[in-house]
Amino acid sequence: MKKILCKVILSLILFIFTHSYAEKIAIVNVSEIFQDIANKKSISKKLEKEFQGRANELQNMEKDLQSQAQILQKNNVKLNEKDFQIFESKRTDFLKKAQQFEQDNQRRQQEERNKILQIIKILTKEVAKKDHYDFVINLNAILYPENNYNIKNITDMVIKKVK
Repeated sequence: MKKILCKVILSLILFIFTHSYAEKIAIVNVSEIFQDIANKKSISKKLEKEFQGRANELQNMEKDLQSQAQILQKNNVKLNEKDFQIFESKRTDFLKKAQQFEQDNQRRQQEERNKILQIIKILTKEVAKKDHYDFVINLNAILYPENNYNIKNITDMVIKKVK
């Protein structure tokens, strides 16, 4: 009888000990939240407006260069060095502007992406603190996302917090 009682008490102690230190784990789909925020804040439209003037200028320069290239090809026999240098100068200028445009566009997209990721981080922390989660893991980082360990998906709760 003593052995059975000891085993029961030991089992209860172990259960209470492990239960009190069990970690609450949640998962969150960062990609889904990112899309939701980007759509709500119209980030792509904002960036498109910001770069529209430069994009139009580059398109006009490209059309001009194409028409000049066609003219130079037709007049291949009459091609003089001065016309070729002017064309090459315009082409080099176009390539520099196009490269700068691409770099600026990528930099701005990265800035906006970082802002959204910061918002996601803040909102996820708020939800995790409110519901007392010890760990929040990105859903895409889980190889085998079975819900065997009572892992809660808090993606919808974070999306609800987006203003």
